[in-house]
Amino acid sequence: MQAKARSVSVRRDDVLVMMRLIWLAFVGMLLILAQSVAAQARSESLAPLAEQISPAVVNITTSTLIEGQTGPQGIVPEGSPFEDFFREFQDRNGGDGENRPRRSNALGSGFVISEDGYIVTNNHVIAEADEILVEFFPGDGQPAKDLVAKVIGRDEKTDIALLKVEAEGPLNYVQFGDSDIARVGDWVIAMGNPLGQGFSVSAGIISARNRALSGSYDDYIQTDAAINRGNSGGPLFNMNGEVIGVNTAILSPNGGSIGIGFSMASNVVIKVVDQLREFGETRRGWLGVRIQDVTEDMAEAMGLDKPGGALISDVPEGPAEEAGLLAGDVIISFDGVEVEDTRGLVRQVGETTVGKSVRVVVHRDGGTQTVLVTLGRREDAERDENGEEPEAEVPTEEDKDVLGLTISPLNDSQREELGLDADAEGLVVTNVDESSEAFEKGLRAGDLITEAGQQKVTTIADLEARMEEAREAGRKSLLLLVRRGGEPRFVALSLEQ
Repeated sequence: MQAKARSVSVRRDDVLVMMRLIWLAFVGMLLILAQSVAAQARSESLAPLAEQISPAVVNITTSTLIEGQTGPQGIVPEGSPFEDFFREFQDRNGGDGENRPRRSNALGSGFVISEDGYIVTNNHVIAEADEILVEFFPGDGQPAKDLVAKVIGRDEKTDIALLKVEAEGPLNYVQFGDSDIARVGDWVIAMGNPLGQGFSVSAGIISARNRALSGSYDDYIQTDAAINRGNSGGPLFNMNGEVIGVNTAILSPNGGSIGIGFSMASNVVIKVVDQLREFGETRRGWLGVRIQDVTEDMAEAMGLDKPGGALISDVPEGPAEEAGLLAGDVIISFDGVEVEDTRGLVRQVGETTVGKSVRVVVHRDGGTQTVLVTLGRREDAERDENGEEPEAEVPTEEDKDVLGLTISPLNDSQREELGLDADAEGLVVTNVDESSEAFEKGLRAGDLITEAGQQKVTTIADLEARMEEAREAGRKSLLLLVRRGGEPRFVALSLEQ
């Protein structure tokens, strides 16, 4: 019995020893793996990627002739008794008394997108330039001297320009990547000619996506990679060496990089460049409506489940009018894509082919309708966006206070005072209670109310009827169409006042 017990004890000790050995081996493997990862991290460098893509990045120098001024202009007022004195001074120092024309130089960046010499940069880099010189990154196969570039086309709305140089052989170039799949936190590289210092590389991450600065077609990538003056027009690369943005602007109190730079997203740039390359100009789709975002109170007033889409505030002459779209319609889908807000709709329409027939789904009269619209061209339509709706004659009626507004039917003297057409019609706002919701939402004396509850109003009785209909329908707000200086917008005012 004792022998048997000793045998069992020995086997148990062997198992414990074996388990310890296995554990030590496992820990050792983890340590070796950690050291390997650390060593790999220490040796990782952006140099190989920078060497691969830098030959396609260029410095751009522009030259502009600035005309001089004659005489002492800007120094003393014209006709001043000191005018002769300053003219004599200029004669002594400037010869003939004229400021001679001089050349002004500016610097920027760009990148080659094809072996035959097409180059992308910012429009503001080459705007008004008389001469454009392109300097290539030094290396094998690169041009030995600066090349003169010509402008193929430019687009002020996205600040993109396309240049072309003639080289003796094929040029190194880079390709665009898909900016839509870039994520906040991804590593990026900015390259260019900051502050005229020559070729420079900076690295950082994508800080934010879908930034809008000032334009209708803005889609900026925000990055903390250092971008300074002179970087404009240079590329923003992902870690695959693909261009996902064009460095365009910085946010800075002193003009230097503080880690907030903006690059126009490549998926916007690609479409612009393709059109500039084919036509020498952009050709954007045009729907022909004025639109505004749908707020929560507007959605409630119109019976929508939630805010969203683009509310049509006016339909001037154009494709939308011909197709039957109406002021008060809310566009909820365009060409099969859900419309989230006005910004998204403007971009989508602009990127759609001119002349294409698209299905537009709108919310109207409590339901949805589909309208087929053939798009026009935005550039052709920008000449005329001001339209007034013809109205009937206004009956005489007393002023009345309603919804924080003092209103009266429009009369001839008010038409003349407000600069309206003789056949303009509606309810004119003569005063606004400064403590009211109407004042908070921007209504002012002189505004003209042409619709209430998406129906025309020409009398105070019409407005009161629309208010009663909204209350009976369980609405808490009434939607008004207000015009100021010919520009329409919708405003929802609470009925519980």
